[in-house]
Amino acid sequence: MRPPNLYNCCTTGCKTPSSIIDQISGPWGLLLSLIPDSMLRLTENIGSANGKVMMEYIGATGIPVTFDSVPVEADIDFHFILSFAIDANASGESQNGKFSPYWAATLTPDSVAAVKERHPNVKALASLSGWSLYEKVLHWYDPADPQLWISNAFSSLQSLAITYHLDGIDIDYENFPNHNSTFAYCIGELITLLKNQSIITVATIAPFHTTTPPYIELYNRYGDVIDYVNHQFYTDKVRTPKGYLEAFKLRAEQFGEDKLLPSYEVNGRGIQGDAFFEALKLLEENGFDVNGVMIFSADASSSNGYYYEKESQAFLLNSTSI
Repeated sequence: MRPPNLYNCCTTGCKTPSSIIDQISGPWGLLLSLIPDSMLRLTENIGSANGKVMMEYIGATGIPVTFDSVPVEADIDFHFILSFAIDANASGESQNGKFSPYWAATLTPDSVAAVKERHPNVKALASLSGWSLYEKVLHWYDPADPQLWISNAFSSLQSLAITYHLDGIDIDYENFPNHNSTFAYCIGELITLLKNQSIITVATIAPFHTTTPPYIELYNRYGDVIDYVNHQFYTDKVRTPKGYLEAFKLRAEQFGEDKLLPSYEVNGRGIQGDAFFEALKLLEENGFDVNGVMIFSADASSSNGYYYEKESQAFLLNSTSI
């Protein structure tokens, strides 16, 4: 006997799990009626995106950016990555795992809830750390008590997840000590704990060209709880489609190709303009499935009508890879 389908999605919207259960009779209906609605509601944001995913960093620059103008295609599993949650106070002093939000003040809890209500395929993630807090360059530090750091990080991120309606976290530490020994363990255990306790459903990592070693260790040890690799290809100093292909091949060897997403920095480093979409075509021509794109960032795209978000989603929807 097959359990009933809880996902009754169509182009005009999705029914909530609780409303679907009301229509189910027999033993499955009785069983499902015993499940708390709060648990079933976790399924509402599972998109019908056919494996296509967009990652969009937002809120890092301090400009008053909002979700409202960012184009979101219904058939794309769209992730807004709020940038950043930082283990530091406003002076940049580390807080032993107690993360606070430093993304744009316009990205309020209500605005997150609203964009997820308008677009059931949207998820919201908090990116951890980033390069700097104001003028203070941020570094991963080895906590004196890793278990206490993990406990503090879990509690603070649980609070942020509840307040901001978050679905996941992104790991974007960008500076490391010469002899780091705890990053992979602390972050891997943190992600595992957050997932095991159903605080998050999505975890991504964002290495770049000089930070691959600690991220490779993290991925090798905890790859089963990492959903996507948002490698910052714009730091690989390639500006042509052919160069992008070679960089992608290298990162696919390091992280595997299944979870690796091509990325683009708007008005920034690396490959620029429509050459990026030529690079995506070249990836497909060389056997890579392009099922997602990461863009940094909505802050910059707000000045050009979100051209790269529109074109990236169009590319994904027209792609034959799954």
